[in-house]
Amino acid sequence: MVEKFHDELKELEKEVLSMGNLAKDMLKKSIESLKELDNKKAEWVISQKAKLADMDDEIEERTLRLITLYQPMAIDMRRIACILKMITYLNRIGRYGKDIAKFEIEFEKNGHVKKLISLPHMAGIVDSMIDDALYVFEKGDISKFNDFIEREETVDELRYSIFRECLSYMMEEPKVITRCTYYIMIARYLERCADHACKIAEKIIYMVTGQHVEIDCREETSKACFTGVKKK
Repeated sequence: MVEKFHDELKELEKEVLSMGNLAKDMLKKSIESLKELDNKKAEWVISQKAKLADMDDEIEERTLRLITLYQPMAIDMRRIACILKMITYLNRIGRYGKDIAKFEIEFEKNGHVKKLISLPHMAGIVDSMIDDALYVFEKGDISKFNDFIEREETVDELRYSIFRECLSYMMEEPKVITRCTYYIMIARYLERCADHACKIAEKIIYMVTGQHVEIDCREETSKACFTGVKKK
């Protein structure tokens, strides 16, 4: 019975990683579609929304089934709880990718303002956070989260930098207002994806250590638990 439970749990973990990679790819390719003005990539991202939602529903159903049949405890229960939280955040990340991809059509019509501002750089940082979160979920090495505070702070700074830069362009040239407004919205979406990566990291840390933590960018709390994490 125990062996069967762990076999099913391992299969479930593989499904979570597959969902995570899909969500990450949706976000990554949405930015690529904007950068390259590639309508096919944008359409691919948009088309994956239903698949992502189906994976969310299926994993949730299978996870609840494991709880009902086997009544797991300790680290197994923490892992299952982590999975239930993770799929919600991963679904949101993928949906933000879909929302970003929809802007490709607008930029295809009129081109970009200043080569996408700093959005590709910002997206690269967010992508690294999601990638590390998935790695730690699989391998259990929470040291990957040591610099999450710094990365989250950088993403926040880039968001406000993009806002200020876009504002200056809009004041100088009214015809770019719509496109710059889209840049500001995309930066906000990327910032939210970074927040979701941080929430995933918190749940994984609890899964591995049994300790509730909060990833916090405030300097006075940043080293309370270990670098990048503080106790709640």
